[in-house]
Amino acid sequence: MAAPGRIDLNSDVGEGFGAWPGGPDEEMMRLLTSVNVACGYHAGDPLTMRTTCALAREYGCVIGAQVSYPDLLGFGRRFLDMQPDDLAAAVVYQLGALEGFARLAGGRVHYVKPHGALYNAIVEHEAQAAAVASAVHDFDSTLAVMGLPRSAIMRACERRGLRFVKEGFADRRYTPDGLLVPRTQPDALITDPTHAAEQALRLAEWGVESICVHSDTPGAPAILSSVARHLAESGMKLQPFLL
Repeated sequence: MAAPGRIDLNSDVGEGFGAWPGGPDEEMMRLLTSVNVACGYHAGDPLTMRTTCALAREYGCVIGAQVSYPDLLGFGRRFLDMQPDDLAAAVVYQLGALEGFARLAGGRVHYVKPHGALYNAIVEHEAQAAAVASAVHDFDSTLAVMGLPRSAIMRACERRGLRFVKEGFADRRYTPDGLLVPRTQPDALITDPTHAAEQALRLAEWGVESICVHSDTPGAPAILSSVARHLAESGMKLQPFLL
């Protein structure tokens, strides 16, 4: 659990691929405390991964692995009915790749945050949640896992003895039962910086340990700046959840 009065800010970065540059990573990292680096399965290529890890170290951001279904074409936002062994192996594969580039930058991978459809699936999909937790545990049991509170992946991590980090989203709307509104719905995103900051404050009060602002949300840098400012003004210390 995070100490009272502090909060972690994270975002998905390194989501370029080849000629596609990805999001405003450097602008975002000036305010972030943790970064979820794409590992090549939904976005990211070897050079992008290496460059992103180096940039994270430059800005003092904790490096996390954003693991995904193997779905470049769909940006990892399509559910794949993978068998547990296949999914576990895919997670280990991505962790190994990012760990190599993190080491070259003088750092290491500290946590895992599943991406997109995988993130949403393991809220309720017990078998896939167990596979992700098993892969992380077998690769490095000191790694934390970031996800939605009261989820299957939270329970799977508890069974494996892994640290689970409760995450909230400043730029996504929630259903009444605490799930994320699907991106296919027109009101799924919060793009107004003030509204996003207000939601971030509520999430912090509810006890989440890390708040995410997606780098591909329209106006992401302005949203993040508003969130960071409002949290700081409320007395919250912006600090990595690991400290």
